[in-house]
Amino acid sequence: MIRSGGLVAFPTETVYGLGANGLDAEACAKIYETKGRPSDNPLILHVADYAMAKQAAAEITPMAERVLAAFAPGPVTVILPKRDEVPSKVTGGLATVGIRMPDNDVARALIRAAGTPIAAPSANRSGRPSPTTAAAVFADMDGKIPLILDGGPCRFGVESTIVDCTGERAEILRPGAVTREMLAEVLGELAPPLVFREDEAPRAPGMKYVHYAPLAPLTLIDAPRGKIGAAFRAAVREATAEGKCPGVIVSKETAEEIESLVPPEHIAVTGSAGDLSAMAANLYEALRSFDDKAATVLFAETVEEAGLGVAVMNRLKKAAGGRIRFYN
Repeated sequence: MIRSGGLVAFPTETVYGLGANGLDAEACAKIYETKGRPSDNPLILHVADYAMAKQAAAEITPMAERVLAAFAPGPVTVILPKRDEVPSKVTGGLATVGIRMPDNDVARALIRAAGTPIAAPSANRSGRPSPTTAAAVFADMDGKIPLILDGGPCRFGVESTIVDCTGERAEILRPGAVTREMLAEVLGELAPPLVFREDEAPRAPGMKYVHYAPLAPLTLIDAPRGKIGAAFRAAVREATAEGKCPGVIVSKETAEEIESLVPPEHIAVTGSAGDLSAMAANLYEALRSFDDKAATVLFAETVEEAGLGVAVMNRLKKAAGGRIRFYN
């Protein structure tokens, strides 16, 4: 299917991807059409090994070599100058391309069998939470693609870290499971955290547009650790008084504090407080879990923006459209 210009959803260690031949402009155009994805939002090329990366990149910079040696196969994407063979449809018209080597045996076997880099954003309708199971792909893509390759649940649950390796210092364009601290150990000083303006052309996926949004509007609840339960109780009571039906996405500990106020089916638990790996792995499924429920507003617990928490909060803020309610 990949060789003949078709689309295939496949698993990676981060989320499920919607794949097409990354050197076939017409096939890649189908990705944008199927997802409803804006045409200036670049795609990432997934490769099976270092040799295939050279099919897509005009140069693998010394900085990128260090990143790949330390973290590939794994949840990291490097931005490099593209070869002429890579269609502008893949790169959103940019002279650079994102390349990553997934740490998933099924994904790499598919790429090797296809014999080409596979362009693949997340296998969901544009703007929706990314799928971390084949069932979640089916919910968005039923009738739109011929095949979903089921590899079970994804391990990390948030998309790869994207690192621009074309400048003097590495620049993180999208946070992920490979954290800033991990990259700094390998590369030394990194460029300052990116401040992206909405009038700029995105240099990588996930930089622009609303992403990861559930069907019901989401607001983040930010409160000191000892006051999170009280903050959620206040938010839930206020929403209920306004005639709304609230749902919550919280840690196990917060869930125990509000269980008398919210029906069990309207509580999505992402893991124990402070377990960022569990929160990342469960986040998108928690957001999607309310799609077929009666909740009309959603509230989600924030985490500290350090380490993996940077990636979790990046996804939560985009899912909420920036709506955050602060409690002291």
